[in-house]
Amino acid sequence: MNVIITGASSGIGFETALEFTLDSKNKVVCIARSADKLRKLHEIAKSINPECTLFPVAFDLVNDDYAALVPFIKERLGTVDILINNAGSLINKPFTETTEADLAEMLEHNVMSHFKMIRHTLPFMQSGGHIVNIGSMGGFQGSVKFPGLAAYSASKAALHALSECLAFELAETGIKVNCLALGSAQTEMLEAAFPGYESPVMAFEMGKYVADFARTGHKFFNGKVLPVAVTTP
Repeated sequence: MNVIITGASSGIGFETALEFTLDSKNKVVCIARSADKLRKLHEIAKSINPECTLFPVAFDLVNDDYAALVPFIKERLGTVDILINNAGSLINKPFTETTEADLAEMLEHNVMSHFKMIRHTLPFMQSGGHIVNIGSMGGFQGSVKFPGLAAYSASKAALHALSECLAFELAETGIKVNCLALGSAQTEMLEAAFPGYESPVMAFEMGKYVADFARTGHKFFNGKVLPVAVTTP
């Protein structure tokens, strides 16, 4: 499979990338802002499976020029079977201290960056392709909400709705779109949102789940926002 993973330099994206590189037949493009962390990912992947094919790409999904990314995807992959939009960021502030700029930043990082990646990746996808957006229980309708996360949760709710709309719009192409509304996993982002909280789910466990779902979930789901959580948060 030819796979693109954004936000691959740490946490769930990092572990998802490692899961895909266990199979030497996969080609995995890993996108993140930190070149140093991507180099570490590449080193670890090669130490686990020397025959793996992993292409690290230092790229800012919000600010960099996609005209430079597209030729790289075309040259290295040609076609794309799976796009996992995992990149994102979090601001934890009381609502009265949250600025319009904060909300704009959350929308840029958690919605617009995925919108751009999908727009530029779709020409390389064919029937049977799967787009997996990584949402959050914070943006899942009816879930427990927490103070300080209004801007973050609102941006994730927007991503959930975008996923549903895209699945309907792309139905005739055979490309499936789903969104995983993740609960807690032990990552840097969780620690920023809930200092001192320890999740019962490790990042590598969630990474394996995301990889497995990306490989097979489109056989059973399309246009779904699926809660993936055993605890609150």
